Amino acid sequence: MGEPTERIDDRLRAFIEAQKVFFVATAPVGPSGHVNVSPKGLSDTFAVLDPVTVAYLDLTGSGAETIAHLRQNARITLMFCAFEGPPRIVRLYGTGEVVLPGTASWDQLSALFPGRSGARAVVRVALERVSSSCGYGVPLYSFQAERDQLERWSERKGPDGLATYRRDKNSSSIDGLPALSPTGDWIGARSIPRQVAP
Repeated sequence: MGEPTERIDDRLRAFIEAQKVFFVATAPVGPSGHVNVSPKGLSDTFAVLDPVTVAYLDLTGSGAETIAHLRQNARITLMFCAFEGPPRIVRLYGTGEVVLPGTASWDQLSALFPGRSGARAVVRVALERVSSSCGYGVPLYSFQAERDQLERWSERKGPDGLATYRRDKNSSSIDGLPALSPTGDWIGARSIPRQVAP
């Protein structure tokens, strides 16, 4: 069993960067509304920026729950599980912000990831807690390959088709919370204080 900490050390960084999939959890404020958990994958779409900051490339999908929840309250948890090798689960708890194309941080952050036609944002997370646990209950799986359907779908849509899709499908959460505006922007983007590692 691991001890909780506030930082990602070299050992945890190596584990995180070796995983092929991770999970993102967010929720609206209050007793109602839907908790959301999303699997994320595709190579090189997650980055450890420093011991207290991570980011991932957010690709166009059928919903925008994470964006809507971050806009409302900024709470986010990321989870990595070892499906191969020694068992381990790592959870990253923090405060997230959405960085959109055309904003001040977009060029710098998006350059960390491979160019993908469906990229709609980068989610950057300032960490408050890092924990690891045994993962004994997580089954062993063997990685075969990444799926290419999302990339091919995005390429077929093209920039105009993706903009229309985001307008129609990503403007609000399933609970009606605002997410992306009709033009694809994140209305009232929240800023979080940048934590600098000593």
